[in-house]
Amino acid sequence: MDPVPPPPAHPLRRTPIQQRSADRLARILDACAELLDETGYENLSTRAVALRAGVPIGSVYRFFGNKRAMAIALAHRNLDRYTEGIADRLAALPAGDWRPVVDAVLDEYLAMKRTVPGFALVDFGVPAPPAEGPAADPNRLVAVRLTELLGAHLGLTPDAALERAVLVAVEATDALTKLAFRADPAGDPGIVAETRTMMHAYLAHALD
Repeated sequence: MDPVPPPPAHPLRRTPIQQRSADRLARILDACAELLDETGYENLSTRAVALRAGVPIGSVYRFFGNKRAMAIALAHRNLDRYTEGIADRLAALPAGDWRPVVDAVLDEYLAMKRTVPGFALVDFGVPAPPAEGPAADPNRLVAVRLTELLGAHLGLTPDAALERAVLVAVEATDALTKLAFRADPAGDPGIVAETRTMMHAYLAHALD
């Protein structure tokens, strides 16, 4: 498998240094997430986000050039929180059995899908124009993070073969969870169960 390109440049025009700026950025991203659920991505606007966040429109443009950059920053935050959530779950699991580890990966995603504002439309990325290439592919970015987590917890070398297996599992799981949430706003239990079975069956060749 070709090496995964580095992730795209962070969408922030300016990284907050003071706590007050960091808090304002968090309010902007929170407002963006809420409005995604209410209006959808196409109707999202930087002005509406500024109003919801209670900040001047200039504060939004201080961080972001447009709504796409704002949505990408939200996706980055989601991925960071997903990784942190999995790490917390793994801390309570023994390293000897990989199946509960894989379950934790799926369970954390399902929990975020059900509870995190805006996650249904922008989970770990926004649709990338072809020019942005594989570096902007959210599933590749997720696979890189998961390969590192699985390798560290299970004592495996995070090599190209493991990364490829994780990427295939991420792609398949992404498709099946989309199906589950189309069938049921909370995630169809039967399809979720089949997704878990698929993950166990497929990853056995890489993790056993």
